[in-house]
Amino acid sequence: MKRVMNVVGARPNFMKIAPIQRAMNQSNGALEPILVHTGQHYDKRMSKLFFEDLQLPEPDIYLGVGSGSHAEQTAKIMIDFEKVCLEKKPDMVLVVGDVNSTVACSLVASKLWIPVVHVEAGLRSFDRKMPEEVNRLVTDALSDYLFVTEKSGRENLLKEGVPESKIHFVGNVMIDSLTFFLEKAARSSILAELELEPQGYALVTLHRPSNVDDPDNLRKIVSAFAEIQKDIPIILPMHPRTRKNLERFGLQNLFSSLPNVRLLEPIGYLDFMQLTRNSRFVMTDSGGIQEETTYLGIPCLTLRENTERPVTVEVGTNVIVGTDTELIIQLARQILNGKWKEGQQPELWDGQAAQRIVDVLARS
Repeated sequence: MKRVMNVVGARPNFMKIAPIQRAMNQSNGALEPILVHTGQHYDKRMSKLFFEDLQLPEPDIYLGVGSGSHAEQTAKIMIDFEKVCLEKKPDMVLVVGDVNSTVACSLVASKLWIPVVHVEAGLRSFDRKMPEEVNRLVTDALSDYLFVTEKSGRENLLKEGVPESKIHFVGNVMIDSLTFFLEKAARSSILAELELEPQGYALVTLHRPSNVDDPDNLRKIVSAFAEIQKDIPIILPMHPRTRKNLERFGLQNLFSSLPNVRLLEPIGYLDFMQLTRNSRFVMTDSGGIQEETTYLGIPCLTLRENTERPVTVEVGTNVIVGTDTELIIQLARQILNGKWKEGQQPELWDGQAAQRIVDVLARS
């Protein structure tokens, strides 16, 4: 039996680790998963809600590192995670995505000569101003097993000199979670609670620092919403960082003057999935939501200048619009007029990625 330490730190990690944890538990004793929550995302209410929605067990180990600058947070995780590794002596450390917990735990494991497994490897925005891009590059350089979600990931890794024997194209564990919970999400009462009709609203998520920490970019995006809400109601579960900066930049009053924009508190995974699949379209700066909308066939406008998930644009329903107010409005109205690409399912996005990962690790 191989002891595998599965690391989560922030909410996007939970959706990725849940199917892997489930597949390891069904591996007939080949793999022993140990779930470590670094506590990087320290909103206890939201963490608890996501763990319940995703049927994740209580973490075996909770580090509780909390907030701080990138350096502070990464350092705290490294100090505490090293102690855990020395005590538990895992055979592998598995990390997902691109948050600070991902790179911190990879560094610790690598220096202790513990093989590193990176799920969602090889994704590149080619924008090193994004802290996530730095985390991806460092983690992939340290990893022994690199599991990629789309062909661009494999191509990027080969160009960076990663041996082909380390790279495994397995599909997308985010889609594993989506397919596993679709039926359960359909029982959510969120539409009735918000008095929404299917296809009768646009859904927004907005949290990326390049958007919400920059008053000019934030103002341009909000200005686009001000026009779009005249045509269709906008539902916006508000990230704490976004709410704080709206107040800081004096944009809160602008939002409150828009009758068709509804600001919600952050919501759980199942409710959000139900809102996504029933929306007319989505506007987002999230990476994972670009993937989910592609799978669900929902038009997506990505409020960024780039994406590390090009397959969502090349074959999916996603278009990159940046923060260009007029372009956002123009494309939103194009969707409302029924003029949008159909999109297709990317290769191996079939709900079986976690099983492929477990099969590789079990026989290694």
